[in-house]
Amino acid sequence: MPPRGVILGLFMAQMTTDTHSGAGLRKARTHRVSDALPGETLIGWLKDMLLIREFENRCAQAYQQAKIGGFCHLYTGQEAVAVGTIQSLERDDPIVTAYRDHGHALARGMDPGACMAEMFGKITGCAKGKGGSMHMFDKPNWLFGGHGIVGAQTPLGTGLAFAARYEWEVMGKPCPNPGVKPGDKPKKKVSLAYLGDGALNQGALHEAMNLAGLYSLPVIYVVENNGYSMGTAIERGTTMAHDLRKKADAYGIRGEIIDGFDVIDLYDDFKPVVDWCRENQRPAFVDLKTYRYLGHSMSDPQKYRTKEEVDQFKGKDSIDRLASQLMGERKGKDGKPILSETRFTEIQAEVKEAVRKAMDFAEESPTPEVEAELYSDVFINPQPNLSPTRDYIHGVKNPLL
Repeated sequence: MPPRGVILGLFMAQMTTDTHSGAGLRKARTHRVSDALPGETLIGWLKDMLLIREFENRCAQAYQQAKIGGFCHLYTGQEAVAVGTIQSLERDDPIVTAYRDHGHALARGMDPGACMAEMFGKITGCAKGKGGSMHMFDKPNWLFGGHGIVGAQTPLGTGLAFAARYEWEVMGKPCPNPGVKPGDKPKKKVSLAYLGDGALNQGALHEAMNLAGLYSLPVIYVVENNGYSMGTAIERGTTMAHDLRKKADAYGIRGEIIDGFDVIDLYDDFKPVVDWCRENQRPAFVDLKTYRYLGHSMSDPQKYRTKEEVDQFKGKDSIDRLASQLMGERKGKDGKPILSETRFTEIQAEVKEAVRKAMDFAEESPTPEVEAELYSDVFINPQPNLSPTRDYIHGVKNPLL
């Protein structure tokens, strides 16, 4: 066990020293990409982050009441990462993530009811209750799943980038997908593959990064670096933990370290990386500094870190920071802050009501019928007399998606 405060010291040092593009994470900004964004867009980001926070709080309550079963990994504290990165994309850029995935699903636009119903294992869930907490999937929003095997999503994210480039460069036409209309031309896309810092040592990631560098694939590996691989501090299990860009250097991939605690700063740093990858059709690797307030999962006793450490990170909460910025330094054309306290209160009430409705929807939805859904939407049985011998069928469609 490292001395108390080692993780905190490592993170805080990287927030202030020259580790990002030679200028430091807190570098002076002469031009901000976010300056061109309307005030309502920034307010929308705040609402999305509040939605994720409230959703996770209610999930924790439901899990303790045994309404949610299996594993449950909450995103509380990391909201700025999902919102800031996803807002840097176009709507049809594909993303894939690991099993701490509720925040990404909501930030990508999934209906909270479909997300909560999946948590409850109900037929109205985004995967019809078959995936649960770790396997959110939303093809209409180009979210290709949360994945439970550590690092296994990174080759999939690389494959999504390969498919997108193949459409644009070889086929000359897009495949049938959500939003694709007859006669549409293919376009340059970027794929995001999210992973935790615990996946950095998985062979699948390094194989994927090797191919991405070799074939010049437009995938961004987004390391949601919250400092711990389950209960193991990152510097105890990963080489070059103080500068993960060295992992990218080995494969000829662009590497960046970005502050994930301030959603506007994150966007200002991450959006240019997305634009560069899209234009040049090249991969990138981003070490996004963040922190989870709760344990690795709901069953984590968190004996590997102190309450004082957690409280120090809560003191730089990304939601509080954005709300303060919008009610203070960010001004509208009239010279007044773009967010008033009254509007902020209304947004909080709207979010709580939306999550309450999602809870009610999940509670009232039926569970999947075994005969109707056990063999549906999996694989087609290619040969008879093989195990399993049952013919697979298509199941019901989710009206929320």
